[in-house]
Amino acid sequence: MAGTSRVAKRAGYLVLVVLLLGVTGMAAKQKYSVHDKTRPNPPVVTPAAQFGQPPSDAIVLFNGKDLSQWRSDRGNAPAAWKIVDDDYMVVPPKAGGIHTEKVFGNCQLHIEWKTPEGVPPEVTDQKRSNGGVFFMGRYEIQVLDSYTDDNYKTNKTYADGQAAAIYGSHPPMVNASRKAGEWQTYDIVFLRPLFDDQGNVVRKARVTVLHNGVCVHNNIEIEGTTSHKVKAKYTPHKEGPLGLQDHGNPMAFRNIWIRELPEQPYLIE
Repeated sequence: MAGTSRVAKRAGYLVLVVLLLGVTGMAAKQKYSVHDKTRPNPPVVTPAAQFGQPPSDAIVLFNGKDLSQWRSDRGNAPAAWKIVDDDYMVVPPKAGGIHTEKVFGNCQLHIEWKTPEGVPPEVTDQKRSNGGVFFMGRYEIQVLDSYTDDNYKTNKTYADGQAAAIYGSHPPMVNASRKAGEWQTYDIVFLRPLFDDQGNVVRKARVTVLHNGVCVHNNIEIEGTTSHKVKAKYTPHKEGPLGLQDHGNPMAFRNIWIRELPEQPYLIE
């Protein structure tokens, strides 16, 4: 009985130590009381005068003037997409995709895009003006001509591959596409995934997407790296670039800016 008692005491001490360490760890993060006037106020950001334009803390990735922020996916050479009218860039034939020179994690992205006019109506599915926006070089929001005025009778693709889909995973909640030749917008808030020291996912990536001002994904988990006809899965990685895909179509892009976003831990004690 005495041996059992000593074991029980040791177990009790261990539990107490774990609890104390847990409380100490929690207390270290809980720095402020509710409405604590010593808590620092956030930085001041000047919003743009016009909706869709960059606020004062944004990084302008493309303003119609040059491609200095971008590199080619082929050998990391300077980006070779064509700038038109000091306004937008177009994917030339066989140019390859491009990516930002700078890498990003959590972010807010604004990008405007346009599919070409005059594509024959018999060209449908994934062949109808295809592209993509890649976060961290691996998580894709699809770009496609998904406009329909006949409930998909003449222009249909698989749901998780149409415009604004998290490609191969989640269709958008609604189809907010405009006609070919009309400018469209994505406003996207992206939360990066986190991995432990063993490479296990401890937080999946999340994304909120507004397509032409309409919420089509609401803080939804991304299931892993985008693949074609393969279920998405995670592999550990660090921050990565923003990428624009060349899928063999003359897609147009303009007014691209991004804001780096911090983590937001809960700090109320």
